[in-house]
Order: sequence, then structure tokens, then C-alpha cells
Amino acid sequence: MFCAPWDKNLHRPPWIQGVHLRFWPCWLDFWRGDRRELLRQFGSEDKIKAYYGGLTREDWLNVYRDNIRTARQAGARYLVFHVSHARTSEVFNWRFQASSREVIAAAGEVINRLAADLPATMTLLLENLWWPGLTLRDRELVGRLLAGIKHSPVGIMLDTGHLMNTNPELTTETAGVEYILATLDRLGDYRRYIRGIHLHRSLAGKYLKRRTAAAAAELTPAGIMNHILQMDEHLPFSTPAVRRIVEYVQPDYLVHEFLPGPLAAWGQKIRRQQRALAGEGDWQ
Repeated sequence: MFCAPWDKNLHRPPWIQGVHLRFWPCWLDFWRGDRRELLRQFGSEDKIKAYYGGLTREDWLNVYRDNIRTARQAGARYLVFHVSHARTSEVFNWRFQASSREVIAAAGEVINRLAADLPATMTLLLENLWWPGLTLRDRELVGRLLAGIKHSPVGIMLDTGHLMNTNPELTTETAGVEYILATLDRLGDYRRYIRGIHLHRSLAGKYLKRRTAAAAAELTPAGIMNHILQMDEHLPFSTPAVRRIVEYVQPDYLVHEFLPGPLAAWGQKIRRQQRALAGEGDWQ
């Protein structure tokens, strides 16, 4: 993800396969031009401008366009776009004002406004989350989103941990694998659009059930991020059952997606998940 000027000496083009486009968890009110709601959330126009890169749709789209230009310069083969929306308070209380249908319709509008800027050689992969939007739990909405996008090629980036977060009853990795496979099977022919996998697991059900409200002190950037990371664990699979997901999807791109940290710990997570994919590990 490019959040600052790209330094090709630090991140060399031969290393870059895909680029995750910038992501704003809360954007639908901005897209709709709901100034009153935005001021309620942010408190001032200066803060709105700082968050979205401007006060108009075009200002915000230009941030995406700059992101896409950098990805093209870096030689990325694919771009990842999150299809999701939740206001800050909703991240805690799960009382969502927008439906998945509304989020998907608006996301299609955003993507189509950017279609002319997307290189024909670059695949656009739409990523699922557990908030309203592309959750992968509604086959009809998946089809509606894919059919409405003007750019080609287009596909899905399956995030396994995000999909597991749509079911807080999951308590084991094996149950998570079964749930993922059952969800994908219900997609029918649309599952063939899955071109990549962000592979990791999240078993945050107990935390999700416990946290239904936030204290005012937690409604800060640090508090919100800590809350999201408690939900979105990004931990490695250790059960060999995870191989069934990869064998079922047969993705073009497989990403071991873990949170950055000390290099030794990062490598340990990768090796643990690779061992599971090789058939080693614990059946849990």
C-alpha cells in the first residue's frame, strides 16, 4: 500500500506483484455529500479535508488516481479495492445505517469513475470485509457488483480472516475452514472470480460478542485501531485443513497477510502457515 511517495530503491519493482489501494473505512457519507453528517462525525471542514484529501468527490478520486499512477509505475499486476463502509461508532456498536446493497451500489459508482484510470493490463480485485459491503455471504449482491463494474479484468480477493469475522460463533480453525468453503460454495459460478487469497485466520468471536459499545476515550485513532486489530487478528493458520481452501480456489495470487512487526516474528508466522499448507501442523 502506497501511503507516501514511492521509493523504488526501497521497494523495487521486481518485488511488487500487487498494490492495495488506499482504504477509508467510512466514506459513504462523503460520497453522498452529506455535509451535516460529516460535520457531526469530524467536527470541522478542515478535519474532513485532511481525512479525504479535499472536500469534493473529485478531490477524493484524485487521491485514488495518484495511488493508481504509482502502482502502474511500480509495475503492479493487480490492485485491491476494499468494498466496505462503517461509521466510527458503528465499528463498535454494529448498528449500521447503510446496507450492503447501498455500499455495493456506491462502491460501483466510485470504481466506474476511476475506470478510465485503470490500466487494461492490471486486474482489479475486490476484497471482502465483515462490515456492510462485499461480505461474500450474498450471492446476488456479489453478482450485482461484478456485473456493474466497467473495468476488465475484474475479480475477487478473498480475505479468509475477514470472512471468518462474519461468523462470531467460530471457535476453531477447522470450523473456520468449513465455514469458508461452505460460503464459497454458495457463490455458485461467481466463485470463479476469486483470483487471489489474503490467507490468515481470525477467531475473534468472544471479543466481538463482548464489545458492543465504546467509551468516549476509545473514539480516538489509536483506540479505534486497537479495537479493529482485536477483531481482525491476522494470525497464521496452523491446521493442514487450510490446504482445502487453496485447493478449492486455485488462486493466481496467494498472500500470507500478517501484521508487520519484528522481522523474526513475522517470519515465524509465515513459516507456521507454510507448514500447515504443506500438510504439517495441528488439526484443530
